[in-house]
Amino acid sequence: MEKKQLYTALLNEAECLIAGIEDPLANCANTASLLYHTLPDINWAGFYFLKGDRLVLGPFHGKPACVYIPLGKGVCGTAAVRNETLTVPDVHAFPGHIACDALSRSEIVIPLRHKGAVVAVLDIDSPKVGRFDDTDASYLERLASILSEHGLIPA
Repeated sequence: MEKKQLYTALLNEAECLIAGIEDPLANCANTASLLYHTLPDINWAGFYFLKGDRLVLGPFHGKPACVYIPLGKGVCGTAAVRNETLTVPDVHAFPGHIACDALSRSEIVIPLRHKGAVVAVLDIDSPKVGRFDDTDASYLERLASILSEHGLIPA
């Protein structure tokens, strides 16, 4: 399936999964599972929630992960501070990369916002260098908007 078709189907399924469900934790868990089982060539998909001056692990699929990430550290902490999507073709070349899974080679992190402020990040890793591109970023930002629009990200 072409990448855009895959993402269109994924967004439609995400909308169906969260429609009428008011529990942010359950919705993030189902979204992480949907991503992990739908996207090819990934080895981790999940959320980190902003709590004080650090990100705290939320629902995910993949190997066990770092529980705390300081703001400004690693790809997740940097994306949160910059309030922008970061696509990293080779995580080993990213200054200060935090290696939770040594097999991860590329990463994309999308901030999730409530009233414009970052409240969480969506983090997806791949064992392939250069796995993520602008198409991934565009569709995953739409997914983040869907979650935010439904008020599903706890502030």
